Amino acid sequence: MTLPVADSATVRSRTGALLRQHSAKLTGVVSLHTLAALAGLVGPWLLGRIIDDVTSGTTAAALNTMVAILVAAVLAQTVLVRFAQRNAMILGEEVFADLREDFIAKITALPLSTVEQTGTGDLVARTTNDIDRVQYTVRFGVPRVLVCLATILLTVVAGLLTNALVALATFVGVPVLVLATRWYLRRATPAYLRESASYAAINGSLTESVEGARTVDALSLGKRRRERIDADISEAFKAEKYTLWLRTVLFPGIDAAFILPIVAVLLWGGYLVANGHATIGAVTTIALYAMQMMNPIEELIFWLDEIQVGAASISRIFGLELVEKDRTASGEQPEDQQIRTEDLRYAYREGQDVLHGIDLDLQPGERLAVVGPSGAGKSTLGRMLAGIHPPTGGTAAVGGVRLVDLPLEDLRKQVALVTQEHHVFVGSLAQNLRLAKNEADDDELHRALAAVDALGWARRLPRGLDTEVGSGGVALSPAQAQQVALARLVLMDPHTLVLDEATSLLDPRAARHLERSLSAVLHGRTVVAIAHRLYTAHDADRVAVVDAGLISEIGPHHDLVEAGGDYAALWESWNQE
Repeated sequence: MTLPVADSATVRSRTGALLRQHSAKLTGVVSLHTLAALAGLVGPWLLGRIIDDVTSGTTAAALNTMVAILVAAVLAQTVLVRFAQRNAMILGEEVFADLREDFIAKITALPLSTVEQTGTGDLVARTTNDIDRVQYTVRFGVPRVLVCLATILLTVVAGLLTNALVALATFVGVPVLVLATRWYLRRATPAYLRESASYAAINGSLTESVEGARTVDALSLGKRRRERIDADISEAFKAEKYTLWLRTVLFPGIDAAFILPIVAVLLWGGYLVANGHATIGAVTTIALYAMQMMNPIEELIFWLDEIQVGAASISRIFGLELVEKDRTASGEQPEDQQIRTEDLRYAYREGQDVLHGIDLDLQPGERLAVVGPSGAGKSTLGRMLAGIHPPTGGTAAVGGVRLVDLPLEDLRKQVALVTQEHHVFVGSLAQNLRLAKNEADDDELHRALAAVDALGWARRLPRGLDTEVGSGGVALSPAQAQQVALARLVLMDPHTLVLDEATSLLDPRAARHLERSLSAVLHGRTVVAIAHRLYTAHDADRVAVVDAGLISEIGPHHDLVEAGGDYAALWESWNQE
């Protein structure tokens, strides 16, 4: 599954809305740059006046006055440019901060089912390469484009006011400029989208290869993975080569558009001077204006290219808004805490069911152990019971309300899932725990850590709860990180818990001790424990054996052992190990 990409209309609309939020500061930046551009126009105009005055005769005092005005204009331009650039940088940072916060909000609100089906490559590319490109464009590109446009417009107006006939020659490069730019723009956006997609493919291949390094080594998949990565790199090279070719066509055309106006002004201006329709000073002024426009036009074209890169990236970022929700809140409230499934089915791929019509009633306060061979559908069933995925058939409900009809915030107050996967965020241990309950005080955090047998090592940290953990801080072991995840679960305090091999990273003795500690905390809650260690099943009220997407057996541990079925065989095998 590939995440959507926003179309041009959506990008323009969202970008316009973002800029309107900062319209006052944006106007201030453009105004300062406009004043700086006006000050920059004074120099060529004065130089032309000096030439004409010297030609017709003038005084030293008049020349000194014009030189003084020229110096003042240069100083004014310097000061204005300094403050304009400073304000532009601040504006860029503020706009990008808003964009980044909005992006984080969107990506953390993505349906988990979408995230799992998409994979890591596309998401990593959008949160790294695409964000970096947009960051550069927003911080520098948008203000500079507006400034360049204002400078070019003012320079053209100044040339026309100086001598309209001579100024006509400055437009001879426009057809070349327009043709080269239009040719480039028609090809640039799809080319840069292809380039971004190729980066996403490389990220995905590399990430999957690194994360699955042991599997690659065990199954001798190294050659196949290298071939896959080589193919992805080859595609990225072709995409980069094509965008580079586009630039090699664009830039010579732009250079020609720069040179033609200057040559035309001198030739046409010389003809007009010879026929008495212009002065040497006017021709000089307009020639200088033509040269002066080279920098803003060149910068504008540079940013035109960079903005195409940024536009391709921002369309991928805004594309997150187009991801369809996998649930719609109905507004219904559960009547009780009982979870029930009826004819529950789920397929990751259409027509290939993983679960085949499961009926299950969970009584409040019951502990159900779900066991079975790998690939039988245990984790998928756990995700259905936690409301992670909408069923593709049948229902999974709490208190008579389908789990997918509840808002996510309300759902997590009802049911929570903890898997063997975990993450420690950069920040203090307390901040990591308060992700589950922002208003929790230190005493609550200590109780949660004690419940998962983590209070001892937490107190031994250099600064206790205030110790920085994660990247750049104190490195927690996998077992400690998993205990932090379980402590968050205690703080969330839902009435139903789904533990998907949540203690698998602990050694058997530590896991047994932790699960006994959790027993006191989980008293009175409904618990679904998906595990491959059968002592969990021994302690449960009931055991459900899942095989090939169906519950083949369900009942108390001792009854299933005496029945001599699938569970009895699993229990005997476990005891022998």
